[in-house]
Parts: sequence; structure tokens; C-alpha cells
Amino acid sequence: MPELVCADCGKRLYHDNEATLKIQETVHSKFCRKEMGKTHSYMHRDEAHMETFDAERENDTAGNPVLKK
Repeated sequence: MPELVCADCGKRLYHDNEATLKIQETVHSKFCRKEMGKTHSYMHRDEAHMETFDAERENDTAGNPVLKK
């Protein structure tokens, strides 16, 4: 089974299909954490910024709040 080990973080990628493995490698390279065990989120939201990003969609057409606060 073809496999690949990331030089930066040490994650082992493997798949039976080499084309799929190449896609996995491309995706991993964009999201690699660069350090073993490092945690972070690309969906991080600043604690000081709790306002709605899309103010127009904060309420539905009836005026009821869509987002829970």
C-alpha cells in the first residue's frame, strides 16, 4: 500500500490508490500543523469579537434571531 510520511509533522498518509494519496498529500500540505501534536483551528474566532459576521442574516424574515447568543 503506498504511503507517505510528512517531514514536518510526522503524520503518516496512506491509501491504496496513488492518485488519491497525491490528493491527500496536497490537502495535508495546506493544513499541516508543522509540529507534532500542535493543536489549532482554522475556524478560530477572536474571543473579543463576538458580533455576528453577517449582520443581514442575524435575524430571519420574521425578525426572529437565527443565531443563539
